[in-house]
Amino acid sequence: MRDIIVAAAVGLVLSMIGTPIAMRLFSRRGIGQSIREEGPSGHYDKRGTPTMGGTVIVIAALLGYAASHAATSSTPTVSGLLVLFLMTGLGMVGFLDDFIKIYKQRSLGLRSGAKAFGQLVVGAIFAVLVVRFPNAYDITPAETRLSFLRDFGPPSIGIVAFTIWVLVMIVGFSNAVNLTDGLDGLASGATGVVLASYVLIGNWQLRNSCVTQLGPHCYWVRDPLDLAVVAASVLGALVGFLWWNAPPAKIFMGDTGSLALGGVIAGLAVTTRTQLLLVILAGLCVIITLSVIIQVGFFKMTGKRVFRMAPLQHHFELAGWAETTIVVRFWLIAALCAAVGLGLFYVEWMPRA
Repeated sequence: MRDIIVAAAVGLVLSMIGTPIAMRLFSRRGIGQSIREEGPSGHYDKRGTPTMGGTVIVIAALLGYAASHAATSSTPTVSGLLVLFLMTGLGMVGFLDDFIKIYKQRSLGLRSGAKAFGQLVVGAIFAVLVVRFPNAYDITPAETRLSFLRDFGPPSIGIVAFTIWVLVMIVGFSNAVNLTDGLDGLASGATGVVLASYVLIGNWQLRNSCVTQLGPHCYWVRDPLDLAVVAASVLGALVGFLWWNAPPAKIFMGDTGSLALGGVIAGLAVTTRTQLLLVILAGLCVIITLSVIIQVGFFKMTGKRVFRMAPLQHHFELAGWAETTIVVRFWLIAALCAAVGLGLFYVEWMPRA
């Protein structure tokens, strides 16, 4: 437990201190947010707000993780390092995207093909490595299987199908968090409750590991404690950033942060063997992504729009809702989704009559 507390505390403090420093640095260098011309008119007031704040989240999380292991004299695990690699790699893709937006002074950065290629390369490396490195009990960070509350289905779906599935998860959730990042603090709060869920899940899997006690519901997860430490370090860094990112935001995370956060929750889902459960835990991000798919698909078929604007949060903006009202209500939906997901995770442990 001390590992988790140290990781979260260091990530929080470094992010709280580092974010205003980044704000001043970015402002001096003219690193400000570009605004979509077709977006809600109220967003024009945000033009020039410092962006790329996701760099602070990533750095603070990495340092929080390192500090936790230094404080407890423990060795980082393969599972934790792979998830952090995925977070950092996708953060670098987002950083390039943000840099091009700023350099060319436009709301679009990397071309969609180049951005997807970067995500696929990082994701493919993660997918290949995550099924290697067995420990003394022959448990690897992941198995070539599907999972919900734990692995299920056939003994293996094969490395090719598994890699494709993991890539779908990584690209899907990194883009889902990116789409959610449309209002001040929305993506930070929505992702924060998912990370908090994985702190609890990792801790519970540790206490009920098949390595220490065989039982009907024990977990074959390689490094549950370290995965909880990873989630805690990113959560601490995210909370520190949210202090400055909450409405009215003084800094935005940019694609650097949103892609990194989407990657880390996808990585945690793979390594804790809760892949499909993430769809529920991150339900708000899934709903917002579906709103874009529905909007685009319906418009191509009929020439008409279902929503006034997609992603979904902008529909409510154009309907006259205040930004803070949307953010708080969407946070509540995100928390409800996480609560439902955690309830499903724990349901098999409930006593039966």
